[in-house]
Amino acid sequence: MKNKLSADGAIDSIEAVAGKFPGYRRAHAKGIGFEAEFKPNGAATAYTTAAHFQETAVPAIVRFSHSSPNPEATELLNPVKGMSVQFQLPNGEITNLANVTVPVFITKTPEAFIDMIRAVKKGEMGVKDRLEVMAKHPDWQAGFEILKNLRPPVSFATGCYYSIHAYYFINEHGERQAVKYEWEPDAGVELLSLSSAFSLARQSMEEEVEARLADGPIIFHLTIQLGEADDPTDDPTEEWPADRKKLRIGTLTITNKRADNAESIRFDPTIVPDGIECSEDPVLIFRSKAYAESYKRRINNQYRVGG
Repeated sequence: MKNKLSADGAIDSIEAVAGKFPGYRRAHAKGIGFEAEFKPNGAATAYTTAAHFQETAVPAIVRFSHSSPNPEATELLNPVKGMSVQFQLPNGEITNLANVTVPVFITKTPEAFIDMIRAVKKGEMGVKDRLEVMAKHPDWQAGFEILKNLRPPVSFATGCYYSIHAYYFINEHGERQAVKYEWEPDAGVELLSLSSAFSLARQSMEEEVEARLADGPIIFHLTIQLGEADDPTDDPTEEWPADRKKLRIGTLTITNKRADNAESIRFDPTIVPDGIECSEDPVLIFRSKAYAESYKRRINNQYRVGG
């Protein structure tokens, strides 16, 4: 019987491939943090009793990031960007969303993801072994196709960020509605052409978003996609059909840079309040343990503010 993947084992595998960078997160190592306010518009109240989706604005913390575990990774060769948001609820609790600029994950399970990490490690497997691993995980192909054609946003402020995972909204009658989240930039989606990017002298994305903020607040709109009966809630590699109803439920206004870059924050996406439940997605469920292990190792080496 195959041993169940542990959080220790998962983080060890990431470190074995990407290297160890004391004080940094084990994924999305390099980033920048901000203060913000989220103002719901009341459109979600029919679907959930969650406090931050009613009609009262709440403070929020936002961190934009590059997905690589290596804080020195080249931005252009690291096209997946992240936008994590922590909502500070009126009762003193918190809840998080961790979104990225791709709509799906690359594997159906955490075990398959770590298999992939181990398969691409130089010297870990021969060509034959790698092909055998790939054959066991045909679901990787869709993710690879998306990554192959992915273009990074021109700015952190011009990307569309997806939750990848499904959640359940619970209303006052106990009715459940499957949803996925999207953050839509008020500035519009603007992607970088890789063919021209290498010829441009660019400031870092952190510098660019700070300069943009100096000209006024950065705004995102939170949208939910409403799942229907046959839409999978346990498979992060599958997108829901594009014709599913979408509903804008609030606006996030980013106002100030945080001195600590939000490095003290653990954006665990499984921390949800009353009125929301995590789906059966095994990758989503595993992320809580993986985030906790990464956080433990990071604080043992102290935070790297500015990374």
